[in-house]
Amino acid sequence: MTGENRLIPILREGIHVIKMVLFKTLRDGLAERHPRRERIFINQLAGAVINDLFGTPNRDEPFLSFGIANRALIEMELAGLAGDYPELRAPLSDALRVQFLCDSREGLDNPALLTRADALGILIRDREVPLPDTFMNMARFLGEEHQMTLQIRLGSA
Repeated sequence: MTGENRLIPILREGIHVIKMVLFKTLRDGLAERHPRRERIFINQLAGAVINDLFGTPNRDEPFLSFGIANRALIEMELAGLAGDYPELRAPLSDALRVQFLCDSREGLDNPALLTRADALGILIRDREVPLPDTFMNMARFLGEEHQMTLQIRLGSA
């Protein structure tokens, strides 16, 4: 296995950690903004927002129906992400860029991913694309800061 082939799964682990941090943070914010909603609704909404942001909608039921029924609310929450969670803009910018690069290496070009994040005010335009070790260190730090157990191996990153 070449170095690049080993690196992509490692980078995807870092992306996943940042998504988990966003999920935890977003879930708490959604629970405050929608106190009458059940926990399962809040969890599904947080998941739908993240999946939409990262261009990975869940097409399985009941998530597909949830996304359709709550499209306006998902869009509203996406539109508020940058303002509600400014501290996550940098990690999200990095994770989205790294995901774009990983997807491109695997033949899945999706420039709309970054264009949409930019339109939502999430993408920090003048932020450099992080080197793999810098990205993984940031993901590890965020995971630890949010009390998540991480076992990310930097490998050859």
